[in-house]
Amino acid sequence: MRERRLNRRELFAYAAYALPLAMAALPVYVHVPKFYAEILGVPLAAVGAILLACRLLDALQDPLCGYLSDRATKYRLGRRLPILFSLPLLGAGFIALFNPPQVSAAALGVWLAASLVVVYLGFSLGSISYYALGAELSDDYNERTRVTATRGALAVAGVLIAAAAPQILSARMGMADGLSVFSLAFIPVLLAGAGTTLRHGRCAILKTLPRATGVFAAMVEPLTGRRFRWLILVSILSGIAAAIPATLILFYVQDVLRRPELSGIFLVLYFLLGASGMPLWIAASRRLGKKRAWLMGMLMSVAAFVWAFLLGAGDVLEFAVVCALSGLAYGAELAIAPSILADVAERDAPVATVRSEGAYFGLWQMVDKLNLALAAGIALPLLQWLGYQPGSPQSAQGTLSLIYALVPCGIKLAAGACLWLAPLDADKPSNTSLPLHGESTT
Repeated sequence: MRERRLNRRELFAYAAYALPLAMAALPVYVHVPKFYAEILGVPLAAVGAILLACRLLDALQDPLCGYLSDRATKYRLGRRLPILFSLPLLGAGFIALFNPPQVSAAALGVWLAASLVVVYLGFSLGSISYYALGAELSDDYNERTRVTATRGALAVAGVLIAAAAPQILSARMGMADGLSVFSLAFIPVLLAGAGTTLRHGRCAILKTLPRATGVFAAMVEPLTGRRFRWLILVSILSGIAAAIPATLILFYVQDVLRRPELSGIFLVLYFLLGASGMPLWIAASRRLGKKRAWLMGMLMSVAAFVWAFLLGAGDVLEFAVVCALSGLAYGAELAIAPSILADVAERDAPVATVRSEGAYFGLWQMVDKLNLALAAGIALPLLQWLGYQPGSPQSAQGTLSLIYALVPCGIKLAAGACLWLAPLDADKPSNTSLPLHGESTT
C-alpha cells in the first residue's frame, strides 16, 4: 500500500511534459494561417479550407487516441507507450510545418495538410495518454487538483514562451526564418519535457484493464455515465464562452481599444494571472469542494469580463484590470475541471472495476477542439451579419463589444447554472485526509 500524495519533485516531474505540449499548440493555431497565406503565397481560401478539414479530423480522431491509450495499459510501459510513439510524430510534423520546401502554391497546400495531420496525430496521441496518466497518479479527491493545477501552471508557461519567442525571433530575422528557428529549438524542449515526465514522474497506480469491447463502443462508453454527460454539457458551454473572446480579442484591441500593439501584453497578463492563481483554486476546492470552487471561478469571470462591454478607445488600464481578473478566474478552469473529470472517470464508469481514463479524456479533448470551431462559427458570421468590418473603428458598447463581452458572459452564466444543477460533487469526502492505497473512498 502507498499513500496518494505526491512530493514536489514527483509533481513537477509529471507536469514537465505540459510545457512543450502548450508550446506546440499555440504557433499551430496562431502563426500557420498568416505564414502560409501571407509569406508563402498559398491562397487564403485554400489555407482556410485545409485548416478546417484538418481540425475536424483532429477532433474526430481524439476518441480513437483515447481508445489506444486505454489498450496500451496492458503493456509494461502502460500509457507511457503512446507518449513515446507520439514524440517523433509531433517533432517531425512541427519542423515540417515551419520548414516547407520551395515548391508551387498547390504543392505547399499539400505539404501544409500533410504536416498538420502528422502534428495533430502526435499531439492527440501524446496529450490524451498524458492527461489519463495524470488522472491515475492518485485516487484522492484533493490530490488530483494539485496534479491538474501544477500541470496547468506549466502549460501556461509553455503558452507564454510560444507567444513571445516567435515574435522576438521574427522581429530580428523575419517571420519565415524566425518560425524555422523556433521549430528547431522546440525539439530539445520536447525531448527534455517528455524525458523528465517519463523517467522521473511517479508511476501510475495499477488499474484493472479495460474490458474487451468493440472499438466504437469503447470510445463512446463514457457517455453512458450520467455525471460525464453533465460534465460535457458544462464543458461545451463554458468552453464556447471562453473561445469567443479568444477568437475576437485581436479585433477588439485593434478596433475598440485602438491599441493593437498591446495585444501581446494583454494576453501575457491574462495567462500570468491564470498561473499565479492556481494555489488559490487548490485551496478553494479543498474548502468548498470542486464544484463550488469552479462555480465561484465562473461567476468571478463574468463579474470581471462584463466590464469590457463598456470600454472604448484608450481604455488600456481598465482593460488590463479586466484581463488580470478574468485570467485569475481562468485558473479555476485549468485546475478544477480536469480534476473533476478524473473523479468522474473513476466513479461514474459504467462498470465500477473498469478504468478507461483514455476514453474519457479523448472525448473531453474532442469537445475542447470543437468548442473552438463552434466559437468561430458563431461569432464571426454573427459579426458580419450585424455589419462589422475588421479594421473599422468601433465605439464602446457597439456590435463588436456586444459579441466580444456580453454574449460570452451570458453563455458562461448558462454554464454556471448547469454546473449548479450537475451531480458532480456527490463524492466529495467529508474527511479530506489522504487514504491509503486500496482503501475505499465511497
